[in-house]
Amino acid sequence: MDDAALQFFHSILESPSPSGYERPVQDVVRAYAARYADDVKTDTHGNVIAVKNASAPTRVMLAGHCDQIGLIVQYIDTDGFIYVQPIGGWDPMQLIGQRLTVWTSGAPVPGVIARKPIHLLTEEERKQVPKMKDLWLDIGARSREEAADLVRIGDPVTLELRVQNLRNNLVISPGMDDKTGLWVCFEAFRRASELKLNVALYAVATVQEEIGLRGAQTSAYGIDPHVGIAVDVTHATDCPTIDKKQEGDVTLGKGPVIYRGPNCNPVVVSRLIDAAVDNDIPHQLGASGRATPTDANSLQVTRAGVAAALVSVPNRYMHSGVEMISLDDIDHAANLLSKFALNLSGDEDFRP
Repeated sequence: MDDAALQFFHSILESPSPSGYERPVQDVVRAYAARYADDVKTDTHGNVIAVKNASAPTRVMLAGHCDQIGLIVQYIDTDGFIYVQPIGGWDPMQLIGQRLTVWTSGAPVPGVIARKPIHLLTEEERKQVPKMKDLWLDIGARSREEAADLVRIGDPVTLELRVQNLRNNLVISPGMDDKTGLWVCFEAFRRASELKLNVALYAVATVQEEIGLRGAQTSAYGIDPHVGIAVDVTHATDCPTIDKKQEGDVTLGKGPVIYRGPNCNPVVVSRLIDAAVDNDIPHQLGASGRATPTDANSLQVTRAGVAAALVSVPNRYMHSGVEMISLDDIDHAANLLSKFALNLSGDEDFRP
């Protein structure tokens, strides 16, 4: 991974993008893609679409969703405390004790979510799991009027955006789901675009995956790809309390996960595995016996059907403020997808 690619990764992690409010990360992606694409556009829904070799008859789409889970301002009480709704799937326990940012039309407003100190909790309260409706955001305001001068109903909120390096080339940050997949798609696009492509290659930053796979549906309808590969995160199971017999054996640092199952076209899956083996790219296999809760779901059933696949980045502590991934895994994933695209002649038959 070169310095430009690493800088791009940090830039998207440090850009807020809760579903419906992805503009900051869209701007970063457009600027990066414009260096390598023949054309970059943003559709009405907000999907950022880069293409190389658009006139080729076979179209291949790489989809990584740019939205992250977040919150939205719902109510400000008389004392200036702010109540929120979730955007995407939250465990409320993950929010307690967190630093957050309200992304207003002016400057970002910092705040915290906490709860009554343990000294003051009753025995019954200590046994209860907090609900979202019981949590409040404190920005330090003394009244509703003071808070409302800064924050409006409908403003998006994220965890404080921060990237931290750990040992063994591991990194933690909010929003690894799915800014890792977003990075993989556009980095694979860059690597493939520098060599000879026999297919039209599209890299797409899809929007609103976290609230229903919406951007993949609209962007794929517009592109009408023959092959669509979603790049998302999957649960790393190499930590305590996760049952590998139920969730599979997925380890940080051992490469991207190529999924098999009814959501994944067997011809595309076979070619992905061949590309990994032929190019000595570390990889892992995953299985899903149903339509996956990823953009691969929407891709597969677009128009008359797409030869879909899912490549996933192992992620510890998903949907938290400390999502953990391996930089080696995303580098290998980008290499895998670029090799896959470059290996296509353009006259393949993807019928299973």
